[in-house]
Amino acid sequence: MATLFRSRRVVLPGGVREAGLLVGGDGRVARVLEAHELLDPAHAAGPHLQVEDLGELVLMPGVVDSHVHVNEPGRTAWEGFSTATRAAAAGGITTIVDMPLNSIPPTTTKANLEIKLEAAKGKVHVDVAFWGGVVSGNQRHLKDMVEAGVVGFKCFLCPTGVQEFSSASVADVEEALKELQGTKSVLAFHAEVDLPDVEPPQKDKARKYQTYLNTRPPLMEVTAIRKVAELCQQYKVRCHIVHLSAAEALPIVRNAKARGNQLTAETCHHYLSLASENIPDGATQFKCCPPIRNQKNQEHLWTALRSNVLDMVVSDHSPATADTKRLEDGNFLEAWGGIASVQFGLSLFWTAASERKFTLTDVAKFLCHKPAKLCSLERRKGHIAEGMDADFVIWDPEASFVVDPSAIHFKNKITPYLNKTLKGRVIRTIVRGKTVYEVGKDFPAPQGHLILLSNDMQSN
Repeated sequence: MATLFRSRRVVLPGGVREAGLLVGGDGRVARVLEAHELLDPAHAAGPHLQVEDLGELVLMPGVVDSHVHVNEPGRTAWEGFSTATRAAAAGGITTIVDMPLNSIPPTTTKANLEIKLEAAKGKVHVDVAFWGGVVSGNQRHLKDMVEAGVVGFKCFLCPTGVQEFSSASVADVEEALKELQGTKSVLAFHAEVDLPDVEPPQKDKARKYQTYLNTRPPLMEVTAIRKVAELCQQYKVRCHIVHLSAAEALPIVRNAKARGNQLTAETCHHYLSLASENIPDGATQFKCCPPIRNQKNQEHLWTALRSNVLDMVVSDHSPATADTKRLEDGNFLEAWGGIASVQFGLSLFWTAASERKFTLTDVAKFLCHKPAKLCSLERRKGHIAEGMDADFVIWDPEASFVVDPSAIHFKNKITPYLNKTLKGRVIRTIVRGKTVYEVGKDFPAPQGHLILLSNDMQSN
């Protein structure tokens, strides 16, 4: 039976308006019905129609979070496919893209990708796609992974924090870019480099956030992003900056785009919602790499979003256990650098964005369409149109809620957002026409798909 989802606030590519979305048995949008057609939906869409009238609730494309560390297999005490995708579903996310590191083995060969696929099978509540990784010496494996269906590759220009995934030298990166020429794939960069003249940290002040912040100055990002922009121009391969935090690097991105280079950049919810001035001593749940910087820096990031210098906003969900986060002693220098937030991205973004007069259309652009496009998923994901997967989030932008640990679905309830009041409550999440989350109800059995790119999905 076909289902018609109707709302007075549907976020479509042309704006927000009253509309109906007819979903067929194949889990795709069969038709977009305009307001006048909703006066007699059975006539417009046919008999035997199930109608879901959502009233004033917003009906938006499902969020695509292209930067999530699931950590399975190998570090399932930190996270796993079941818990990560349940949390994603509760946050209105319909597709996540899993990062190649922190799992054991990392996704650096086709064989390792197959191990990860086997680990994920039957566990995912939303659709899941996969990044491959570039490390020293694995360049000959990249084309095999492209053919196997990864969305692209990630590399680190500085130490990663895990033994299994080495950083890549400039020579390694250049070899990778040569391999990727002509493939339509993308190379994403953790864009920080070690600097020789950074002052040694004051270990006796390890509980002070400023002590950690001083170890990762903006110049680490500026130096790395300048090199990425040069490589992007030289090799004519799509390049992407993950989790940009330093506003000083924004002119490099702006100028690279102005020259016509295929360079994109993301920032994260924590950089847009949190500021270094407000981080308490010992609160290592706030530690991430690159670090959260000050309020002035944050406002520059918002301006860069408005001007399209930054393309998208993602979670960089990087959870860890209490011992690796050093919660007991609050040592910022030794704690794992990562923030868990995949469940709250939509609400975090809307809480801050609505104060700055961003619109619902902006939310769909930065959280749905642009991440889907980065990962070559835009023919199926990220916006609402006929033929697209029926991936929706139904949410109330006027409603607020308090982040309570009892309602957190990711594995370790360690997050800087505990007890914070957020605006924008997810009511229901739909993947391929099926409800995967509804507030106040138990989760249904996992219904997500594992996505491997095929040639017809790659349109970049």
